[in-house]
Amino acid sequence: MDNVRIGIVGIGNIGSFHATYLSQGRIAGATLAAVCDLRAERLAWARATLGEGFAVFGDYGAMLAAGGLDAVLIAVPHYLHPPFAVQAFARGLHVLCEKPAGVYARQVREMDAAAAASGRVYAMMFNQRTTPAVNKVKDLLDAGELGALKRVAYTMTAMYRTQAYYDSGGWRGTWSGEGGGVLMNQAPHNLDIWLRLCGLPARVRGFCFEGKNRTLECEDEATAYLEYPGGAIGVGFFSTSEPVPVNRLELVGTRGRIVLEDEATLTFQRVPVDERDFNAAAREGFAKQDAWTCAIPVGKLDNYQQGHMLVTRNFVDAVLRGAPLIAPGPEGIRVTQLIDAIYLSSWLDRVVAFPVDEDLYYDALQERIRTSSFTKPPVVERTFDDMARSF
Repeated sequence: MDNVRIGIVGIGNIGSFHATYLSQGRIAGATLAAVCDLRAERLAWARATLGEGFAVFGDYGAMLAAGGLDAVLIAVPHYLHPPFAVQAFARGLHVLCEKPAGVYARQVREMDAAAAASGRVYAMMFNQRTTPAVNKVKDLLDAGELGALKRVAYTMTAMYRTQAYYDSGGWRGTWSGEGGGVLMNQAPHNLDIWLRLCGLPARVRGFCFEGKNRTLECEDEATAYLEYPGGAIGVGFFSTSEPVPVNRLELVGTRGRIVLEDEATLTFQRVPVDERDFNAAAREGFAKQDAWTCAIPVGKLDNYQQGHMLVTRNFVDAVLRGAPLIAPGPEGIRVTQLIDAIYLSSWLDRVVAFPVDEDLYYDALQERIRTSSFTKPPVVERTFDDMARSF
C-alpha cells in the first residue's frame, strides 16, 4: 500500500477541518475517500467546498459497507467514538479517533479490546503532544533534571466559548449528549499532557461547577486536586469563560521549578543540590540555595492547526511504514479515567481512588441522565468553520 484512503465520519467543527486539509492533499500518502454526516446541510457543504473524488454518505454503516476505505477518522459526538471505532475495526480498518476516547472508561475498554484484536493502527488525536515546548519538558523530566516531583499547578482557561457555541447543537453541554462540559470537551488535551508528564495519581478530588457562567447542564468551570503515590500533589483549574486567556503549567521538583506559559515560553529555575540532600546537610534553620534561571529556547508550531496535521501524518506513516505513534489509542483511556474520577468526586463530594471504580461511575452518570430536569435553550444549528477557513 502506498496510499491510505480515509473516510471521515462527522463533518462538524473539527471534522470539516480534517476534511479540508485531506482534500487539499496536505498529508502525503493520504486521500480523502469519503465523508459521512447525518445532516444534509453538512453533506452539501462537503460537495460545494471539498472538490471531487470522494464519496458522500448519510449513514455510517453504509459508508463502511461500501468499501474503498483503509482508515476512518472519527469526529462525531463523544458517546459514539467507541462504537464507531469497534465497527471500523471489525471491517479491518485503521482508526484515528478525535478526543476524548469516550465518555466512560468501561466503554473505552471495549474499544481498546477491539483494536488489539484487529491488529489495525489505532491512534488518538492528542495534537498537543506535538508542541515542542511540551516535549522539551518531557525530556527534562525523563532526564531527572527536575528531581523528584513535588507539586504541579495547571491553569487552562485559553478555551473561551460563548453561549452561541453551546446552543449550536442539541448534544452540546448535556450529560446525555456530550457526557460532560469543559473537562470532557476542551480539557482532554491538557489532561493528557498532565498525565504524560507526571504519571497517574493515586487519589482525586474534583470540584465541578455546572452552568456557572453559561446555560448548559454540565460544568463550564472545574478544579481538580490530585495526589500522587510518591507524595506529590497537583491542582488544575479549567474554564471556558475567562475573558483573558491563561495557559500555564508549573512543575516543582526537588531540583527546581519549570514554568511553561502558552506552550511557547519555557523557564527552568534550578538549584545546585537536590533539596533532600541540602536539607539533610543544613545546620542553619533559614539556610537556602540560590537558583539559576534559564529561559529555554523552544520552537513553536506555525499555528494550532498544525498539530492536528502532524498527528494525522504520523498516523498515515504508521499505517504505511509502521512508524511509532505520537498518540497511541490505548493511552486515551487514562484521560477518560481521570475525567470520570473528577466528576464522580464532585458528585459524591469526597476524594475518590484512582483509577475510578468504572461501574460506580457508569451508574452515577446514568442516574444523572435519568433524573435530569435541564431544559436545553433553543438550538441554533451551526458549524463554526474557522479552522477549515484558515486554509
